[in-house]
Amino acid sequence: MNRAISLPILTMLLTVFAFNSGKATAAEGFISVIDDLPLMAGLVEVKGSALVFSTPQGRIAEVSAKGTSGNAARPKKVVAFYARTLPQLGWKAAGASNWVREGERLRLAVLVKKNTLIAQFSLTPN
Repeated sequence: MNRAISLPILTMLLTVFAFNSGKATAAEGFISVIDDLPLMAGLVEVKGSALVFSTPQGRIAEVSAKGTSGNAARPKKVVAFYARTLPQLGWKAAGASNWVREGERLRLAVLVKKNTLIAQFSLTPN
């Protein structure tokens, strides 16, 4: 009888583990040139899009990420994700799709071209 009870419990635990391990992996993705900027699940960084400069006033970085517009990465969802996530990382809202933190400004532009969603991140001294 213990086996009959253990199998459903084991199945439930494995299911919970499988769902949680997928979420942890998605949460671990960050933009390569802005190391503390998370990459929303459903987006991938566009190879070769990163541009980084260091100036006396601070760093300048630009990078793009993409996803298909039919998936969870719709423009409004992308903006909502970053509006919800960035304040947890110390960024303060400074207008539509703009945030500031420690002398830096982060801008997000989201557009759709030929069913591909493109999120463009721009980090500049404030």
